[in-house]
Amino acid sequence: MIKSVFTGQRLFNFMLIYGALFFCGFQSVPKPPGDIILQDERIAITPKEFYIANVIDERQSRAALAWLVPAGANETSQAKLIPVDLKGGGFAAIKQFIEHNLPRNTALRPVIASLKKCIVTESALSGGGVEGHVSLVMSFDLEDRDDVPEGGLHLTDYNGNATYTRNAGQPQEIEPALRHVLENGFIYLNTWMNRQAATNIKLAKAVKVTFDDYREKAEGDSIYYSVSRPLTWNDFQSKIPNSRYDAEIYPSIGYDERNEVNNGVVDIYLTMKVCLPKSACWVKEESRNAYALNHEQRHFDIAKIAAEGFKQKISGEELPAGNFDGPINVEYLESYREMTNMQKLYDEETRHGSNESAQERWNGYIDKELKKFGVK
Repeated sequence: MIKSVFTGQRLFNFMLIYGALFFCGFQSVPKPPGDIILQDERIAITPKEFYIANVIDERQSRAALAWLVPAGANETSQAKLIPVDLKGGGFAAIKQFIEHNLPRNTALRPVIASLKKCIVTESALSGGGVEGHVSLVMSFDLEDRDDVPEGGLHLTDYNGNATYTRNAGQPQEIEPALRHVLENGFIYLNTWMNRQAATNIKLAKAVKVTFDDYREKAEGDSIYYSVSRPLTWNDFQSKIPNSRYDAEIYPSIGYDERNEVNNGVVDIYLTMKVCLPKSACWVKEESRNAYALNHEQRHFDIAKIAAEGFKQKISGEELPAGNFDGPINVEYLESYREMTNMQKLYDEETRHGSNESAQERWNGYIDKELKKFGVK
């Protein structure tokens, strides 16, 4: 057993040393401010056009959210700012605040909220006061889904700022300013969505397509297909090339597109162009007869059939409001390919018009197709 005995001066010295250690170990030391608690408070809106499907952290700097003036600092001191975050982490606390306090109706449009910047910085004032600045930047995008282009669709951005003053040593006083800037971001989004829903093409919910045929007021080099305007030999204005064929034309199909948004519906107006240039049509003099002209007219008719087939495909398809041009382009290219293949088959089977029985069969087939589409 070890026994310690303190007597006289030695005991007195020990008590002095022990007392000094005790007071050194337990004296009051200024502590840094604790994390800021972001209070739950319902955002004063009920969205009718959107819900927040997700919140994403896209801040360049993910260090502490707030940089605060320490207690005891004044405007002439060079006190180092103290980093302070929200309780639970800056982004996690903000995301939780949004999820808890913004109504979420998944029957509405899904919007992604991206946090680009959120920072609080302070400076000391005279008399021990503190001035702080809150800066918040968020962007809002429609969520990537079947009727929205890959990667989503950008809607709008919010840049919010607030200034506050507080007493030194009371960091929780910055919470209301930060919370209100966050709330204002979603109030802004709600207002923007309500104003844009009826007329902004990005927010359209449905698509309606209307077709028309292009009609040129004063005919130029191009001939646009019309039952009342069949080809004549005067339309063949190109120089005659060195060719084994008797005549040749180059019909094509295309369309002009115009869009409007009315009450959340995209009205698409497609004006079809079935045309051929006179300057590319040619005929040998000895072949200017009604039979040869009919063969060339049938090439023009085939182009019209392809255009009507394109109309039929688009009319029977439910186009996505967020990406309607994609399917339209696909169907157009498919119709153009079908036209090219039919033109090739027509010439192969009729041997460019020299097989009269095959020409007669094609005449009947083409007339039947035109009648099916209401052209004849």
